[in-house]
Amino acid sequence: MTGVIELADVSVVRGGQALLDGITWTVEDDERWVILGPNGAGKTTLLQIVSAHMHPTSGTAGVLNEVLGTCDVFELRPRIGLTSAALANQIPNAELVRDVVVSAAYAIVGRWRERYDGLDHERAQQLLAELGVGRLSQRTFGTLSEGERKRVQIARALMADPELLLMDEPAAGLDLAGREDLVATLSLLAIDEFAPTTVLVSHHVEEIPPGFTHVLLLRGGRLVAAGPLETTLTADALSYTFGMNLVLDHTDGRWHARRRVPAHRSG
Repeated sequence: MTGVIELADVSVVRGGQALLDGITWTVEDDERWVILGPNGAGKTTLLQIVSAHMHPTSGTAGVLNEVLGTCDVFELRPRIGLTSAALANQIPNAELVRDVVVSAAYAIVGRWRERYDGLDHERAQQLLAELGVGRLSQRTFGTLSEGERKRVQIARALMADPELLLMDEPAAGLDLAGREDLVATLSLLAIDEFAPTTVLVSHHVEEIPPGFTHVLLLRGGRLVAAGPLETTLTADALSYTFGMNLVLDHTDGRWHARRRVPAHRSG
């Protein structure tokens, strides 16, 4: 293996249904990927594979030079930063924000009897500050707004200095201002040469941060296209992915899509 992620003909079948069907995909260490597709396309399932939380039914899944099924996933997972709604739901509402972040050093959710040294707490506070929520460290997670929760989760995902950062719909549930604020933050992360290889899952091209380099399009568990954003994300590919005739624009580093309205014929 040479890539951070190397999938070869990966399929996932549950209850006789193929959630992923023959996915082959390689991610290199200096790339920033966005995965796009409609509901039920297989995006979250794909993220579960590359986060080492699910094994493929068939095919080979390589992550960080380890092959799923032949390695200890409990040693692999701490090398991967993850944000997702499922993980957020596991965080106790009464947990202090600083503890939400620092506990990622042990790849656990919720403080118990483990101990952290001063450097751990300093790193957690630094990450919170860099993501604009340093003032919230003494607040409880349950008192945060949705946007604040998203930023705390990203700080948590970065706590263990991961080699791979995975974000499952980080802008979901945010209003327009919250989304734009988060996209700007993720853009700064994307252009940081010291940031980990990043994969972001989304339904919307408007949520692609400037600085992201590649896109993977999924429909019905199958790969539609994968490659550099500038050449792979086209109106035709996006229209096929979402089953709708779409117009795609790219201005000022941002992408925008809308339904193509048929021209009215005059009498």
